[in-house]
Amino acid sequence: MTQLFLSLAAILGGLSVGAGAFASHALREKMSERSLEIFETGARYQMYHALALLLVAVLLSRTESPPLTLVATGWLFIIGIVIFSGSLYALSLTGVKFLGAITPLGGAAFIAGWGALAFAAWSLKL
Repeated sequence: MTQLFLSLAAILGGLSVGAGAFASHALREKMSERSLEIFETGARYQMYHALALLLVAVLLSRTESPPLTLVATGWLFIIGIVIFSGSLYALSLTGVKFLGAITPLGGAAFIAGWGALAFAAWSLKL
């Protein structure tokens, strides 16, 4: 799981940089200021949680017997990125308002991930 989370953290972090550059250079003239702001929010939260996933991978690599909540944390961050950032990207690019209703599910996954990380911290044996 450590290698998977580390690899995904690197990929998602790199994609976040790419998304930010894409928004800044290719989309700035093609979408409204509000749509651009929504897109950039997706990229920002993707980066935050790619870095958090990197932390989870490091903690997994340093723990002999990692708690299941630590593994759950990684998956919740990945799910959050896909749903939260993905829905914001799609919303800003398509204008389909329904996609905004999906975004809070990703936010809930992020919050659950941070909660799981807090819980896991109490049982880590570093």
